[in-house]
Amino acid sequence: MIRDAKFWISMAVFQVVFGLAIFAITREFYIHDANPVSAHPAQPDQSALTWSNGISAADIARLSSSSVTEATTQDPAEISRQADEFFANKQYDRAAELYEQLLAFDPNNVVILNNLGLTLHYLGRSSEALSRLNDGVVLDPTNQRIWLTLGFVNSQLGNTEQARTALTNATQIGSNESIRQSATKMLEDLP
Repeated sequence: MIRDAKFWISMAVFQVVFGLAIFAITREFYIHDANPVSAHPAQPDQSALTWSNGISAADIARLSSSSVTEATTQDPAEISRQADEFFANKQYDRAAELYEQLLAFDPNNVVILNNLGLTLHYLGRSSEALSRLNDGVVLDPTNQRIWLTLGFVNSQLGNTEQARTALTNATQIGSNESIRQSATKMLEDLP
């Protein structure tokens, strides 16, 4: 019986040590990769989202919930949260509808134009996507994210020179180093 108790105590100690070792290894991985921006701008940018009536990305995050629901509100923050959730769940048709609805609230919001453009591209409506992205570039030619997305969409469509121009702009303007690095990587991958 004493051997059995020693065995189980040693097994418990082993499990704790093993668990701590796995935690230490994976913790470093997740801390190192906490906020990557991939060369593939698959997620809409929420960090720069600020509505003209003062609603911020923090307000949107506070309203987040784990379930995806229909937009039954006229609150731009809630609609934006739902649109981003649909996008994250690859329900691009529903996300596009909500991004369009958001443009009715703020037609000059470059972040929404960027998100809508990327969503339309994923829906196979790339000419509309380019139109929305080009509208955003005209509204704010200093927005680094929209240049990255415009370059990505053009590269996916085989518009190499337009992609090169847009990605070069993304590397030369703005202060987001992650976006700059993504644009540089995409430039290197162009034919």
